[in-house]
Formats: sequence, C-alpha cells, structure tokens
Amino acid sequence: MTTPAIRTVEELEERLSRPSAADVAAAGRLDGDIGIIGATGKMGPSLARRVKRASDEAGSQRRVVAVARRFDPTAARDLTGAGIELVECDCLDRGAVDRLPPLANVLYLIGRKFGTAGRTDLTWAVNTLAAAHVAARFRESRLVVFSSGNLYGMVPVSSGGSRERDEPAPTGDYAQSCLGRERVVEYFSRERGTRCLLFRLNYAVDLRYGVLVDVGRRVFAGEPIDLRVGYANVIWQGDANSYAFRSLELAESPARILNVTGPETIRVRDLAEWFGRRFGRAPRFEGCESEAALLSDASACHAALGAPEVGLEMAREWAAAWIESGGPSLGKPTRYEVADGRY
Repeated sequence: MTTPAIRTVEELEERLSRPSAADVAAAGRLDGDIGIIGATGKMGPSLARRVKRASDEAGSQRRVVAVARRFDPTAARDLTGAGIELVECDCLDRGAVDRLPPLANVLYLIGRKFGTAGRTDLTWAVNTLAAAHVAARFRESRLVVFSSGNLYGMVPVSSGGSRERDEPAPTGDYAQSCLGRERVVEYFSRERGTRCLLFRLNYAVDLRYGVLVDVGRRVFAGEPIDLRVGYANVIWQGDANSYAFRSLELAESPARILNVTGPETIRVRDLAEWFGRRFGRAPRFEGCESEAALLSDASACHAALGAPEVGLEMAREWAAAWIESGGPSLGKPTRYEVADGRY
C-alpha cells in the first residue's frame, strides 16, 4: 500500500474533496457559476467542496452554490466555512425552483432509492418531477444529471457490463423512475437545446458506505455474505466526484449518456475471501451465485476523462483499515445483492 490509511472523518472528507490536476484545469476552462443541487446526502458535500477547491486553485472568482431542501447545522457550517453559498429549496415546488439564482453549470444529485417499496409515489415524484422543474429552470445551462446503472437491468457477467448504447431494461420502481428522470431531461435537451449529460453511476464507495464496506463489515462481524448477486462494479467516491465535475464539459444536446464506475468486475466471493485473509477470519456465505448482475462498462468514461486515481486495491485496503479501527458507518447499505428491484 503506497498511501497511508485514512483514519478520521476529517481526513476522509479532505481526501474526497481534494481536486486533481484535471479538476483544476477544468475549473479554469469553465465559464460561469456552478450549482450543486442535492448538496446533502452521501456525495453532495464533498462534491461541492471539490468544485470550490478546484475553482479557487484555478484562480476563478465564480460562485459555488449548494442547493438542498434543508441543511443541518453541521453541514451548513462546513459548507459555508469552505466559501460555498447555501440555498434551501424544495425542488418538488416549481415556484421555489424558479426562484433559484442563475447558474451556468448545474450538477444535479437529487434522487430517492431506499424506502421506494413503501412510497412508490414519492420515489416517482422525487426522481422525475423535481428533475423536470430543474431542467425547465436551467434550460440555458449545462446540466450533469446523476442517474444509475440499475436502469440497464441484470446482464450476464461474461458480457463485461452494459454499454451506453444498450437499451434500458429497468426492474422495479426505483430503476424505472431513474429512467423516467432521464426521459424528462432528454425532453428538455431535445426540445430546448439544453446541454446535458446523464451520469449513470454504480457503485460509489467511501469508507462509510459502499459495496466494499458492506462486504468487509459483514466478514469482520462474522455475518453471512449474500451471493444472490455475486458480482459488482465500484468506484472511489473521490473519482466519481471528479468525473461528475469534469462531465460538465461533455454536456451536449441531445443529452449524452456516460457510464461511471471502475474498470473491474468484482466477484463478491473473491472480495469476501480477501477481507477474510486480511482480518484473519473465514467468511460465511449464503445464497446461490448467479451469473447475472447489475454491471456497467465504463470504458467510454475512462477514455474521455482518464482512469480513476484510486484503484480497487487501494480502496479495499483503506476500507479494511477503517473497519478494523472502528471507523463510523453511515448505516446506508448499497443493497447490491437485490435482484428484484425492491428497495
């Protein structure tokens, strides 16, 4: 391991928000202010800080604006302390969205996944109506709209993963509503000329959540590993942040699609056995390993934006050290093992 383990939340947040040279260069080329809509949750805060840090290093005087329905006091303090402006807005309220400040560049992160089975109506509203309101308000801007590789559906492991040209085959209301979000954004891109990129991400990993953390924590605790979906893709969240920011330059009309994940197809059994060797305890397994999984081929992303800076080996070492040291968890499992689309 060539990079020291990350031991504290402060170190983790600094690492996730640390801009790369490519980020700084992109910040220097972009014109206009940048908004992060959906700037709370798992990725929003570190993405907002990365954008601000990259802009500062590039010598840009632009505003970086974080938008969310509400900010808790800790998040508000951290973001404003970094020089980021805060705007509270419920994006299901079209009037409130119309009052948002003008932004030349928008990173749109709003989405609802967990709890879908109990409130499918709310999931559809959040995942489609909010996006339509934002696309209408910012039809003259560049938009990067977060989406999900889940909307492709399960594919054979031997395929190497779904590609951007493949037809979606979403299973369940979450994946279907993700496709709905894409379709309403595509409408504005085609009808209004809005420059858009649909950012199909799976699965981001920081040390408090993600597939690596889910598997590692179960091995460490002696809990069984579910093999019903036996393969997955992952990407370090810092790299996902970088790709999202730099994807602003790839936005076009009609909307462009970009798969975003790491280059490896990870076998869950192999990952669990690696953690078992690392922790000195044998993993337990349950379920029958399928030869199909939710997988994406991100070679177009890597060709356009470069390879991820943090590879699988480094990320899993960081995850193992974090778990061993009792590092905190967000308590938000990825549910990578779900095959029926019910979350």
